[in-house]
Amino acid sequence: MTKQPKWLDNAVFYEIYPQSFNDTNSDGIGDIKGITEKLDYICELGCNAIWINPCFKSPFGDAGYDVEDYYTVAPRYGTNEDLVELFNEAHKRGMHVLLDLVPGHTAVTHKWFKESMKAERNEFTDRYVWTDSIWVEPDGMASIRGISDRDGSCAVNFFSHQPALNYGYYKPDPDKKWQQSMNDEGPRATLEALKDIMRFWLSAGADGFRVDMAGSLVKNDENGKGTIALWQNVREFLNKEFPYAAMVSEWGEPDKSIIGGFHMDFLLHFGPSHYNDLFRCEEPYFSKRGKGSAKEFVEAYKTNYAKTDGKGLICIPSGNHDMDRLARTLDTDEMRVAFAFLLTMPGAPFIYYGDEIGMRYVENLTSVEGGYGRTGSRSPMQWNKGLNAGFSSAKAEMLYVPLDSSKDRPDAESQSKDSTSLRSEVKGLISFRQKNPALQSRGEIEFLSSGYPLVYRRKGEGQSIMAVINPKDETTEIENVNGKIIYTVGHGASLENGKLIIKGSAAVFVEE
Repeated sequence: MTKQPKWLDNAVFYEIYPQSFNDTNSDGIGDIKGITEKLDYICELGCNAIWINPCFKSPFGDAGYDVEDYYTVAPRYGTNEDLVELFNEAHKRGMHVLLDLVPGHTAVTHKWFKESMKAERNEFTDRYVWTDSIWVEPDGMASIRGISDRDGSCAVNFFSHQPALNYGYYKPDPDKKWQQSMNDEGPRATLEALKDIMRFWLSAGADGFRVDMAGSLVKNDENGKGTIALWQNVREFLNKEFPYAAMVSEWGEPDKSIIGGFHMDFLLHFGPSHYNDLFRCEEPYFSKRGKGSAKEFVEAYKTNYAKTDGKGLICIPSGNHDMDRLARTLDTDEMRVAFAFLLTMPGAPFIYYGDEIGMRYVENLTSVEGGYGRTGSRSPMQWNKGLNAGFSSAKAEMLYVPLDSSKDRPDAESQSKDSTSLRSEVKGLISFRQKNPALQSRGEIEFLSSGYPLVYRRKGEGQSIMAVINPKDETTEIENVNGKIIYTVGHGASLENGKLIIKGSAAVFVEE
């Protein structure tokens, strides 16, 4: 049985890309102390939980998703003691912290991989997915080979410097002796090593993990059955030792992840969710042009929602380090309406740092640490109008990623003082969500319309709220609406004699 941490019921997460958040030692790279320094800012916004992208020792070929040492904070970010202090300071403020766990692969510089490359057998020989011949590559996966005396090819995830850890094959091919079962010694040792890593950081004060590509661990995995069983094994361990540790999966299939023991699952920006139909396509649904469509998203969401047995534990982020910024396709008014949707859906919402002020995608940047097209979404947080937008006192050329050079770039300080700003709207919406149990993580949802406007009903703890989201720049009317308007975004609405009139580029919430 999965034990649900109570704090997830009203959690609103803030995702922090540590490299680009706040630099306190003037080296051009954000650090752990910089996050601690800004906890009050995050708290004042209304977010009560944080997800920190990988902050462990790494050669940074993939921005930290290529881990060299799971037990050590990367020196450029600080020390383990700095991270423990961050946990403590967050807890003092009633906040919780998730670390980013990367269980599927390591860096080629990890000591496990260095040992696995040796020709003679040792305890790490089977820690990774190796074939038994340099001339044989793993089916359906890229590989690295010819790099050591060991005769074999090693499967990789994503980049060629990310060797795949071995959790076994759900159905090993009997003609390929190198394909190990989940119960073989190597895969079992890998799983126990994963538990040890989790045990270490949970004991240090972490509140749980966001798990990178959680559904990809077991190979040749029929309908995810092997990976589900693996995570059920982890859940059993957590229930015994850390029953209140929160687990959020990057899986994209909530029916599988929740059965596996996760509390929540992300809708991914790729695959069948149609998430990008809303925000990032040629005609986004949230564009005021009104040429987009939410229909396929709604149908996919309803299907996934049903598969979670009505738990609704599906996280919809504003964006993340792998996506274009919202502001690349939406203007400020459109983002207001988009946030009205994001912050009133079931599951915990996730706000990517800077999205609350409408930070832009920085165009035409040279790739930084494996970012490639994603680099433009990883620019430094814009805190104020001072030197380097308040991110760092280093020389501009030392910054991890160049800043948005626009003279009118948004910043947190200015928007915090402006009651009409996007940040103030986001803050108001978070507060609105927290004051109304129907709008929180576990409240029910029923879609009433998937066109323009998007209409859905949220229910919870005896409360019922109808949400009417109208991105299109056109006034519309809805008949037979009963109740009172309790919150509006954008250009407003009126409700008289059962007729709701909502203006274009607006959202309205009616308590029924």
